[in-house]
Amino acid sequence: MLSEVLMPRFSETDVLGHINNTVLPVWFEAARVPIFKIFTPDLNPHDWKLIVAKVEVTFTGELFYGQPVEIKTHIEKIGNSSFVILQQAWQHDECCAQGKTVMVRYDFASKSTQALSTNERNALTALL
Repeated sequence: MLSEVLMPRFSETDVLGHINNTVLPVWFEAARVPIFKIFTPDLNPHDWKLIVAKVEVTFTGELFYGQPVEIKTHIEKIGNSSFVILQQAWQHDECCAQGKTVMVRYDFASKSTQALSTNERNALTALL
């Protein structure tokens, strides 16, 4: 499992003092960088090999400004050309949100999916 701790910014709060619901997909994307590096080690967008097919976020608690949030990331499922990333946002030892993202290995030149390589599959399997 991957883990990243971040500090919520004031601009990410809503009028009720909670972290706005639109922020979680951004935090989850930022915490996926180690997975992106499996496919594009230098993160060069001209060599990008992934697309997002689906994103879901389920909120189970409140998140607050000025208190650290830990994003836990692991792979839930690996298919032929796609995989599911499961992520959780934890604050004060409580899981406050969970996200699932379906990523697809993609060739932008041919506009088609590609099977995951053995190396990619092995790297993802280590995060199951």
